[in-house]
Amino acid sequence: MTTTMPTRKMFKVLCPMESRSGHKWWMRLGSAFTNKDNSINLYLDAMPTKPGATLQLREMTEEDIRISNERRAAFNLPRNGNAAPDGHVAERHSFPHPADDFATNSVPF
Repeated sequence: MTTTMPTRKMFKVLCPMESRSGHKWWMRLGSAFTNKDNSINLYLDAMPTKPGATLQLREMTEEDIRISNERRAAFNLPRNGNAAPDGHVAERHSFPHPADDFATNSVPF
């Protein structure tokens, strides 16, 4: 499977963290995307609580996007009991909106 980079830049938002034992690691706090005017919107899933914490933006690579797509696909797989014995998964039911019937219904107001 080949991944292609999107036309607008995508970033991951990272923060350096330190465990009680002194081990340092990078925690992903969210994502960021560029706008048409090259400003950047941050979408954070977590906030650092340490005063003076540093946030860093790193541009997402093709490898990052591939891994993200694989995780998303694995998350969307059917869970136990959701699939028939042949592996078929039923589609979600779509109930009609009352306005959808308006064009075919000839009853006046």
